[in-house]
Parts: sequence; C-alpha cells; structure tokens
Amino acid sequence: MPTLAQNLEMWNDQRSWADHQGNVWSEQFGGTESLWWFVLYPRIHRFLPASSILEIAPGYGRWTQFLQHACQSMIAVDMSEICIEHCKARFAGSNHIRFHVNDGSSLEVVPDGSVDFVFSFDSLVHAESDVLQSYLRQLAAKLKPNGVGFFHHSNFGSYRGRLAILSGYRRLPSAFRERILKLNHMERLLSINLAGWRANSMTAKLFREYCEQGGLSCISQELINWYRGKCLIDTISVFTKPGSQWDRELVFIENDKFVDSAILTGRLAQLYSR
Repeated sequence: MPTLAQNLEMWNDQRSWADHQGNVWSEQFGGTESLWWFVLYPRIHRFLPASSILEIAPGYGRWTQFLQHACQSMIAVDMSEICIEHCKARFAGSNHIRFHVNDGSSLEVVPDGSVDFVFSFDSLVHAESDVLQSYLRQLAAKLKPNGVGFFHHSNFGSYRGRLAILSGYRRLPSAFRERILKLNHMERLLSINLAGWRANSMTAKLFREYCEQGGLSCISQELINWYRGKCLIDTISVFTKPGSQWDRELVFIENDKFVDSAILTGRLAQLYSR
C-alpha cells in the first residue's frame, strides 16, 4: 500500500486537487512559498541553478513554479494525466519546460546523460520500493557526470512492529477504522502518522542499497518525522553519480524536530511570505 493503481486512482481524480492545486499540503508550513524558501531551498541551494532539471511527480506544479526559474530546460513526468494537462496549461508560457505522462516508474522520455538535477518532494512518499528502485536504476544513465538528485521518500517500512499492529487495524471493519483514525487513538498508541498514506515497503536503507545497485552514490539522508507522530517515517535522500563533484561518504542524520521546525516556519511565514 499504496499500489501504482491506487496512486493513479487518487491523483488522477480532480477531487484530490479540488481548488487548492496542492497548496493545502503546504498549509502547516505557512504556505507553499514559505515551505519552498525556508525548508526546501536551503536543502538544495548549492545544486541550483542547474542547466537541466527533471521533476518527478510534479502534481499541479507546486514546486515547478520555483524550479522553472532555476534552469534553462526542464522535463516533468507524472503518471496522472490530469496533473500533466493542468501543468501544460499553467506553464504554457514557459517554453523551456516539457511535460509527459509516464506509467509511474518509467523515465523513457528523458534522454540519457541529460539531467543536472532531479527533484521530487511530497510525492514519492506514496511510492513503494519497486518504483524507487526503477527510478534510481534509470537515473544512473539519465544524469550527467556531475548530476545530482533530491528525493523525498518513505521510511515507513523501518517500523515493522508498528506495521504489524497496523495490519491488524486494517482488518477491522471500515467504520471502526475510520472512527479510530478520526479519534487518533491508533496514532497516539503507535506515535506514527497513519493518515500520510506512506509506502510500507520503502526504507532509507533500501534507498541506499538501490543507489549502490544502480551505480549511484547516496551522499546524504535526513530521516524526518511528519505530522501526528514522532516516528521518522520519511527520508530526504541526496544522490549523485560516483566520482562527481558532489560525491562523498554518506552523511546521515535523524531529525525528529522536523515538524517543530515546520511549525516555526509557519509562524515566520506571517512575517516574510506573501
């Protein structure tokens, strides 16, 4: 959970986007602008500007709107046709961006050796391990010699004990599950976010293994918590090609204050964001 088919059903449904274009998922950071400048940009600033950027799963263009100004050319791929069509309309005046519908794991439309920077945030957390493995295997060929990537993905699979309890929870009748989730009883018990729809099979360790298997170097991992839980259910991983200017030994940190910093970002947004 969730499968490619379930992801497609969710994100190819206009009701999932309503009138917010994905910005509702930035609200706890004070909005999309503050999330970009206070949280994301400080983590990627040394890689930008980049001649060519690949964005995976852009949704309605929440991050595309910023990335487009940091490159000469850009490709964005998403399995959701409605997302790609929306982005084509939204960024119709940006002639240096190409949008493509993919199957949820293919980068066939991306030329080999063409990407300086590949980016995905708040999307691949819903992708299971086979999807991440497929993308990383292909990116070894798609990246330029000094190419680098920034992926936000699930680490939910590291919590096997909690997942076993969760498995029992999921066998309950749907009415009981909804009541338990609404009251947050299960989340309090497990200290883990159950509403984030994280991929159960993916972990930070697997990501490192997939990089090594695919001919890439994972150079940093930041394990982070998400709302309604202290467990580090997400990972921000940075990777590159071996021997690139960015290549180094892995730097690994556990950041259980990510949500606390997000709350502070939301407060700062009142001062410094539109």
